[in-house]
Amino acid sequence: MAEKNDKRGSQDGPAGLIHKAASLGAQEVTEAELREINKYTLEPLKAEDVFTFKAVLCDNETDRDFERFSLKALQDLTKLFKGRTVISDHAWKSGNQVARIYSTELVQSEKATASGELYTQLVARCYMVRTESNADLITEIKAGIKKEGSIGCAVSSCICSICGTDNAKSYCRHWPGKSYDKEGGPAVCTFTLAGARDAYEFSLVAVPAQKAAGVSKSYTGETVYEPQEAAGAPKDPEGTETHNDREKAATLALRARLAASCAKLNKSKNIKED
Repeated sequence: MAEKNDKRGSQDGPAGLIHKAASLGAQEVTEAELREINKYTLEPLKAEDVFTFKAVLCDNETDRDFERFSLKALQDLTKLFKGRTVISDHAWKSGNQVARIYSTELVQSEKATASGELYTQLVARCYMVRTESNADLITEIKAGIKKEGSIGCAVSSCICSICGTDNAKSYCRHWPGKSYDKEGGPAVCTFTLAGARDAYEFSLVAVPAQKAAGVSKSYTGETVYEPQEAAGAPKDPEGTETHNDREKAATLALRARLAASCAKLNKSKNIKED
């Protein structure tokens, strides 16, 4: 899935929060759907009481940040996202809940991903109770006005494709999207997100956050940016920084990387109506 918008280092939400893409579309309410919905209600709802839509929450394709979910992570998220809330603007307040996920499934196609797996999407179905207060929101979803959003989840492992290091525990020297020499020739570094630990919410957002400039890692609770020398920009154009200064800075940065222990990464993506 193409990711056009990203946010890292958010101050909101628990450590390990990940935001991934969703594509939104309305659907008819069948009797089978209604039975699933009523598992989450205190009183049975009728078809005319609810508005439902589906969302492709995430997939196993390598994205624009050179990261991907493992199939096992998608399987785990399928269970974890069932029953989770849908909110607005990632504001974790009870008054901000607009819908709930009542059903999830994995949908595979015959095409292969860049890693050679069958392309797999995590699809969720959500319901809203029709009220006067959310009539405009329902109209905007159906009309395709509300087109941005993201899901929040957590993983425990971020595995580097070059060296196999779990960057959720300690950072390696490789950067996603950069090419490195390996046996058999150069290879682009990608990170596999695995060990899904929790699913928090699916949020409708008005304006998605833009990705911070520069290449960064943000898996251990602290965002670390790629050294400017590696990115091709001079770090000290006037030559005032000594070799010892650079060594000391590198040592401190490495210690900071190893100090944290849980994965953290934020992303937001576009939502489009089917």
